[in-house]
Amino acid sequence: MIARKAAPRRWTADLALAVAALIWGATFVVVKDALAEISALYFLTARFVLATLCMLVMFLPALRRTAPGAIWRGLRGGATAGIFLWLGYVLQTLGLKYTSAGNSGFLTGLYIVLVPLISAAAYRRWPQIRELTGVAIAGSGMIVLTVPSLDRNFHINKGDLLTLGCAVAFAFHILVLGYYSQRERFEAVALGQIACAAVLSSISLTIEPPKAAWSSDVIFAIVLTAVFATAVAFALQTWGQQRTTPTRTALLFALEPVFALVTAVLAGGEALTAGAISGGALILVGILAVELKPAARVRHQQ
Repeated sequence: MIARKAAPRRWTADLALAVAALIWGATFVVVKDALAEISALYFLTARFVLATLCMLVMFLPALRRTAPGAIWRGLRGGATAGIFLWLGYVLQTLGLKYTSAGNSGFLTGLYIVLVPLISAAAYRRWPQIRELTGVAIAGSGMIVLTVPSLDRNFHINKGDLLTLGCAVAFAFHILVLGYYSQRERFEAVALGQIACAAVLSSISLTIEPPKAAWSSDVIFAIVLTAVFATAVAFALQTWGQQRTTPTRTALLFALEPVFALVTAVLAGGEALTAGAISGGALILVGILAVELKPAARVRHQQ
């Protein structure tokens, strides 16, 4: 009986995280095009501020029914996660100024491997063998997927170091968000992290003066990423991490570059290469290696 009840909760959480990865991957092309007309930090500020307002509307009914103390604890925990989220975005953006897009994608993807390692060090508890196996397979898929676009003269430069910092920040974001989402109201945690990122992004405008050509494409990109890729996607991530492990979260987020590739092929006219197909297939195999085995065990118990 317990196994039957637990499985839908896990699968629902995994589906929520996969949908978040789908949204992020599908909006990659839109963001890339928009950044040609607006400075990165200005874009992030507009995105996070608008997303904060959207989350307030989404979660206001639930927060009204929540005790003030619980709201404050959730906002504080979310703000802690938001620091790492914002830091990851900024380091990734700054790193792109000094390294190639291929190097950036390759190094950012290292957070998939870093999450179980940092989790083991912090909690002194290694993830399950099947989770580590899935991470290893999906990590191999990330390598195959990104190696063709790497800088041929790949070497560690300032941009690569900044992007490595981005991977570490994203790994800590997943771990911190998982910790607080399982202990506090997920609505307050989700709102806290995005509001924190909005405040930090606004402050950062003193470092990089805002520049923008307010075209319809830029406005569309800001609204699309604020509503769907931030308010909706991070709400799904926070809700989903209540019911799954940080390692499984990182593994499911390996789907993001797969969805980005599919979008680039369908909407951007990019060619689908053998390496891209192989890399995407390995990522899917890594996820299935984790997901199908527990499901098979549940059916056997029934």
